[in-house]
Amino acid sequence: MLTIDYDSKKSIRKAFGEELLALGRENYQVVALDADLSGSTQTSLFAKAYPERFFDVGIAEQDLITTALGLSLEGFIPFAATFAVFATGRAYDQIRNSICYQKSNVKIIGAHGGITVGEDGASHQALEDISLMRTLPNMTVIVPSDYEQTRQAVRFAANYYGPVYIRLSRMDVPCVYNENYKFDVSKAVILKEGSDVSLIAAGDILSEVLKAAEILEKNGINAEIINVPVIKPLDCGTIISSANKTKLVVTIENHSIIGGLGSAVCECLSDTCPCKVSRIGINDTFGQSGRPQELLCYYGLDAASISDKVIELKK
Repeated sequence: MLTIDYDSKKSIRKAFGEELLALGRENYQVVALDADLSGSTQTSLFAKAYPERFFDVGIAEQDLITTALGLSLEGFIPFAATFAVFATGRAYDQIRNSICYQKSNVKIIGAHGGITVGEDGASHQALEDISLMRTLPNMTVIVPSDYEQTRQAVRFAANYYGPVYIRLSRMDVPCVYNENYKFDVSKAVILKEGSDVSLIAAGDILSEVLKAAEILEKNGINAEIINVPVIKPLDCGTIISSANKTKLVVTIENHSIIGGLGSAVCECLSDTCPCKVSRIGINDTFGQSGRPQELLCYYGLDAASISDKVIELKK
């Protein structure tokens, strides 16, 4: 089992802001845009250092995306950031027809994804953004799980030509990866090998899955843990290999069970390796206001609830 200090946490948003700043220092073509949320998205770090390359369009997400498109057509590498619920919802038409249809070189950063937005409530908790983005042709969808994975994913996006959507969490999370980790857009990460069940997770929920695996170990269940930072393109090979071994797959995500990681895994396995899959996530409902950990417990996304579900499935 991995040794992780669950009490030592770092900000995924800060990882984005700091890496964007580093990229801006290295490449004048990197520019940042925001929709009046630069403090929350951490583009404020870039804005302070490079004000001439920072554009705050105000509360106008459609303008955010089309302005980013214009900058990309002039050879810049734009990172357009706002809350995930606004980026993917309010600007969907612009993302579809202006960015993805033309395969434009725009990077969309959706901050504050999932119910862990917390007290802001249902209106600000994006639970369908991954679904919306992964159905779009030419879009790469990345959902990093910790500081280091986020940092490397942002750097990948800057060096990759084409549309990229990166979903960030609001809450700080334990560090799973260190500087030895190498982000690979084509590969999921097997964090722990196991034989009884495949636990597949993405995003800020990964630490709860790792805790759940420890509980399962004490109950005689040897879980394989797979972190999937890239929802699209999905690494079907790793998932199929694990499913063939364990015969039981459980997906866990801070997102609706409709259209997100769980759906992507089901699609992958139904084509080549039909087996039992259980999806843990938000079950076709909206979120609500509450502290992040309280909401994880309420929606069955905490370690205890995840382990209870797996134990039930193994009976």
